[in-house]
Amino acid sequence: MVALVCRAWGPPESLNLEAPLADKPGPGEVLVRAEAAALNFADTLFVAGKYQVKPDFPFTPGFEAAGVVEAIGAGVSHFKPGDRVMVALQYGGLSSLVVAPEERVFAISPSLDFQSAAAFPVIYGTSHIGLVTRGNLQSGETLLVLGATSGVGLTAIEIGKAMGATVIAQVRGADKGRVALQAGADHVVDTSTQDLRDTVRALAPSGGVDVVYDPIGGDMAEQALRCVNWGSRMLIVGFAAGRIQQIPANLLLVKSTSATGVFWNSHFTHAPAKMRQSFAELATLQEAGKLKPLVRAAVPVAEYKQAFAMLLDRKEPGKIVLTFA
Repeated sequence: MVALVCRAWGPPESLNLEAPLADKPGPGEVLVRAEAAALNFADTLFVAGKYQVKPDFPFTPGFEAAGVVEAIGAGVSHFKPGDRVMVALQYGGLSSLVVAPEERVFAISPSLDFQSAAAFPVIYGTSHIGLVTRGNLQSGETLLVLGATSGVGLTAIEIGKAMGATVIAQVRGADKGRVALQAGADHVVDTSTQDLRDTVRALAPSGGVDVVYDPIGGDMAEQALRCVNWGSRMLIVGFAAGRIQQIPANLLLVKSTSATGVFWNSHFTHAPAKMRQSFAELATLQEAGKLKPLVRAAVPVAEYKQAFAMLLDRKEPGKIVLTFA
C-alpha cells in the first residue's frame, strides 16, 4: 500500500512515497482499494499551495481514482465491498487506499476499465455540469470550445455533440486539429494560422456561436466574445494559459451575453443532487459509446516524478494516470 504525501508546499517532485494516510472508512464513507488514479494540472497548484483549498499537513493530493470497494462505513447504502467504482475528491486520490464520502463515489460500468474510469470524473463532470447546468446548451445551437485538445476540451466536444450541438474546436497546430476532429468536432479553427473571429463567423451556421467553453483564459476569451450570437453564454472553466482573462463588459452588453463560472467541485457542496444526476447521465452516454476517455499514459506510482513531467509538458492530448500494482 502506497500514497503520495505532501508535507510542505513545493513542486510535485517534492512529494513523498509513504503508506496511505487513511485506511478505515468512517460513518458515511467508503474505502476504495485503488487500481489507478489520474493526474490533473490542478494537482501541481494544490501541492504548491496555490489552490483554493489548503489542507493541513500531511495530506495526499489527487482529485480522482478508480478501484474496488474494500469496506464501507456506517450508514452507507449505495455500495458494498467488491463494487467497481470511481471517486471524485477534494484531495486524497493519489493513494492505493482512498477514503471518500459516499456522495463522491460512483459506480462504473463493466465496459469501463479502471484506468479510463480514473480519468473520467473531473474532465467529464466539469464539461457536463458546465454545458448542461451552467451553459444550458440546446440541441441545434453552436458551441465553441477553446483549448479543444485539453482534457476538458475533448470532453466538451464529445458531450456537446451528444447534446445535438454543432461544435467548433479552437486549437493551435494541425496535429491537434486532427485530434479534435477525431473527438467529434464539426469544424476546427487553427489559431496558429487562422483568425478566430472571422473563421468562426464563416463556419457557424448562424454566423456566430451560442456557447463558448473556455478552459484556457488569456487573450482568446476576448476574441471569442467577438463571434457570439445575441443571448450567448460564456463558460469560464479555467486559466490554463496562465493568465486570468479580463472580459470587456461592453462585449457582454451589446450581445446580451452572460459570463458564468464553472467551479465543478463546489457543486458537491451546493448542488449534490445535480452532481448525482450528472454522473447518471454521463454513465448513460458512456455505455452508449458516446464518451471515450483518452488515456495518454499509465505510469506506475513509483515513477510519479516522470508522470508529472509528462503532465506538464502538454505535448500530447490525453490524461496521465498512476497505477497501483
